[in-house]
Amino acid sequence: MKLAEALINRADAQKRVQQLQARLARNAVVQEGEQPAEDPLELFAELDRVIAELNRLVKQINRTNSTIQFDDNRTLTDALADRDALMTERSVLNGVLTTISNQNQFRYSRSEIKTVATVDVRAIQQRIDDLSRQYREIDASIQQINWQADLIDEPSA
Repeated sequence: MKLAEALINRADAQKRVQQLQARLARNAVVQEGEQPAEDPLELFAELDRVIAELNRLVKQINRTNSTIQFDDNRTLTDALADRDALMTERSVLNGVLTTISNQNQFRYSRSEIKTVATVDVRAIQQRIDDLSRQYREIDASIQQINWQADLIDEPSA
């Protein structure tokens, strides 16, 4: 199995856990004398199976990511962390720009208190654009590797 397929299966398992959680919540309590629409014990058994599968996939994905070389200096795990750092910084800077633009919308007349930005909006926007470009580049390389790399099997017990 390719790493990308395992990532898709992991996402499916995560969604399945959320769905089972919602189904359990709907069927955990019923009016006295009524029966639940689904048997909670069967749902718990299915939840156990899905979580075990999710756990197995996560371990294999992590093992694979930590052994694959992304470039001369980084493993795939390192590249994923770098990508996440780019996304975090971009998100924070976007929040700053949103705050600045929202402050300017609350002034209804000339007599109200005027607010001014204390940061260089243009420089922040240029940094966001640069981070976005870096993110796209690293993400494209990660996706390429995901479809080329084979998932490492579980170690023998």
